[in-house]
Amino acid sequence: MYELTVLGKFAAAHSLRNFKGKCEDLHGHNWKIEVVVTGTELDKADLLMDFGDLKALMNQALDRLDHKYLNELPPFDQLNPSSEQIAKHLFSTIAQGLPSQVTMKSVSAWESDNAKATYLGE
Repeated sequence: MYELTVLGKFAAAHSLRNFKGKCEDLHGHNWKIEVVVTGTELDKADLLMDFGDLKALMNQALDRLDHKYLNELPPFDQLNPSSEQIAKHLFSTIAQGLPSQVTMKSVSAWESDNAKATYLGE
């Protein structure tokens, strides 16, 4: 089994609904995103997939969130824009563009240097 990891980042504002505390108010984060994919088959170049292609898929998804108010963007206009839901959204968005021999393993959304939420799929 092979595993690839790429890192990205985006900055955005959000407010958490149904939350009692400071995070209920409008605030922002500089999220660090960690995308992990796996697979057992290598291509003709002996790669699971090109890091550049994986980064491009991740960056395309992050560009839609960067410097936005997440509460106004689908699906976060309906779902709470928590780090957990951000990780799940990115997981499903990025997974759609992966080659057939590559499986999404996890996406982690770091909202600070010492706090992250990870979505592992279902």
